[in-house]
Amino acid sequence: MAKTNPFGPKGWTPERVGDLTGKTYVITGANAGAGFEAAKILLSKGAAVVMLNRSAPKSEAAIAKLKQDVGADADVRFILMDLADLASVRQAAEQLLTEVPQIDAFIENAAIAQVATQKLTKDGFESQLGTNHYGHFLLIRLVFDRLVESKARIIIVGSGGHKMGLKRLQLYDMNFDKNYNPHVTYCHSKFAQMMFAYDLERRVKSANLPVSVHVCHPGMAKTTLAQEESAGFIKFMLTISAPFAQSAERGAWPEILCATEENLKPFAYYGPTKRNEMGGPVGECVLEASVLDAEQAQKLWTLSEKETGVTWAL
Repeated sequence: MAKTNPFGPKGWTPERVGDLTGKTYVITGANAGAGFEAAKILLSKGAAVVMLNRSAPKSEAAIAKLKQDVGADADVRFILMDLADLASVRQAAEQLLTEVPQIDAFIENAAIAQVATQKLTKDGFESQLGTNHYGHFLLIRLVFDRLVESKARIIIVGSGGHKMGLKRLQLYDMNFDKNYNPHVTYCHSKFAQMMFAYDLERRVKSANLPVSVHVCHPGMAKTTLAQEESAGFIKFMLTISAPFAQSAERGAWPEILCATEENLKPFAYYGPTKRNEMGGPVGECVLEASVLDAEQAQKLWTLSEKETGVTWAL
């Protein structure tokens, strides 16, 4: 059942965002697509932005374009990080803690999708799960104390894909060695990422910590996600659906909403609300109930600690 939009019939728009001077936002995967557009919106409101990206040349080009669009004095920089390499994540977290004393919101935007054939990360994880979930899990863990000190918001960019595929964790074979499928395995990675998000929200509330966790999705937006390594059929379908997709800028609105809007609901899910939540006004969306399964979430948390080599008693 569709929910009544709390932001009115036109939904949430960046017009609701006030002056952000003095605030600092960290965004993973911000050199293109929705992450780039989110950075642009935040910079236009006076904020500082730190991008965590895996390509230095693309990051430098993105910064040049942002300064061209927003102004030469835009406070934007990048830290090199590859979520598919835990050593890179550790190095980036160390640099972030050294260089950024205050983080007002941390946006987990980076993702890969619809990888045509099974690929493994340097650490042996199925690439979509390793990038979308394990890399972000480790990153947030390593900077978590700074986020608590900053009274920050943690924003996880999920996907409508969490309602597709298995709609549960495949704990006996997280790498999909026996049943790899580009779409199902991608949906599984986003399901895991969102399950972690809601479990983290549950834990910080129980511990009465001054951080908040929010989850959103971009809908169908014109980005490079699911294009670079996708199977031919997926690329074909994306080409056919492109005329119906919203802009990358509109795809960024839900994460800006979660990073700036006051009085957000707990355990909510924000994004486009029309056309099967692919587009339309931004508001609260319908969440797949199984992603809130506390028992599976506990198993995922324990497994994530083991796989990433950290402990996180929270």
